[in-house]
Amino acid sequence: MKYTDIDERKQAFIFELDNVLYPEKDYLYQVYYLFASFLEYTELLDANVMVKLMTRTFEEEGRDAVFNRVQEKFKLDEKYRDNFNQLHITAKLPLKLLLYTDMLKLMQDIVVERKKIFIVTNGDPAQQLNKLKQIEWHGLEKYLVCYFANEITPKPEPDVLYQLINDHNLQRREMLMAGNAEEDVLCAQACGIDFIYADEFLSLK
Repeated sequence: MKYTDIDERKQAFIFELDNVLYPEKDYLYQVYYLFASFLEYTELLDANVMVKLMTRTFEEEGRDAVFNRVQEKFKLDEKYRDNFNQLHITAKLPLKLLLYTDMLKLMQDIVVERKKIFIVTNGDPAQQLNKLKQIEWHGLEKYLVCYFANEITPKPEPDVLYQLINDHNLQRREMLMAGNAEEDVLCAQACGIDFIYADEFLSLK
């Protein structure tokens, strides 16, 4: 799907961030690299082995299991859990985060048509802001308005969308929300906004 396939009456577009505009693992894997490098320096452990373990655990068991597996393998002191968690919020990444090519093109097309783009994201606001600051936006950043749902009520509760609508005097029929998670679907439904799966815009993910 492309911008030209969207109802031209839509004037405002709402996106989640992680795995919608960019692949979240690009952020997490760099966090794992930084954490492994820190442990290599402080505990003289093999960073390459740790990174492989962390990425494999993420892919097979999910993010919540990552620290536990590293702790078990390398007998890490529990104090490092705080370092690991804090790094997720404050990490200064070695490499910029890159948008999905198709989402970059979609947002550029929206901007050319002088329509509005909003990012409404769940999760820790400080962490999400840190991600936003390290994405290569190609000049789009000045056209974006971001809402951190957790500062109001996390999705699927629609409170953040009601706030957005009031702030910008929008009509629901003119809005389109794109995401991939169930909470995004339910949030859009609760607010009466049309929803589309972001994957429909991606030719290759």
